[in-house]
Amino acid sequence: MNMKQEFTAFGFSIEKITIIYGAFLILWGLIVSFVSGSTSITSYIPSMFGWPMLFLGALALKLPDYKKILMHIVVIIGLLIFLGGLDVVRNLTSGTFMNNVWASASKTMLLITGAVFTYLCVKSFIFVRNQRKQS
Repeated sequence: MNMKQEFTAFGFSIEKITIIYGAFLILWGLIVSFVSGSTSITSYIPSMFGWPMLFLGALALKLPDYKKILMHIVVIIGLLIFLGGLDVVRNLTSGTFMNNVWASASKTMLLITGAVFTYLCVKSFIFVRNQRKQS
């Protein structure tokens, strides 16, 4: 008997994780911009990544026939988030890390959460592929 299961992490489907992550990114950008008093558009970069994540995650839940393509787009965005966070390495090597605490914190957050999110997406894709092989 083959029972089809869904990939979960922390008790949530990958689509729900995407929605939660998108909301987190939106809030992070808004809060950091407000708390730091930044007038720079760059302080909103996490929010700019968060909106499509939230939207695509919700769409994947509402339109399961398009889940595969939507989640592939989402993982590309997750990878871009991780790559954007890699700028913190430049700051570390140039000695400018923490010159701007909020910018360094945001870059570090993007690096870590982007890596974890991308990892979870890859694990989800592997899970789905293994489910198909068993069918």
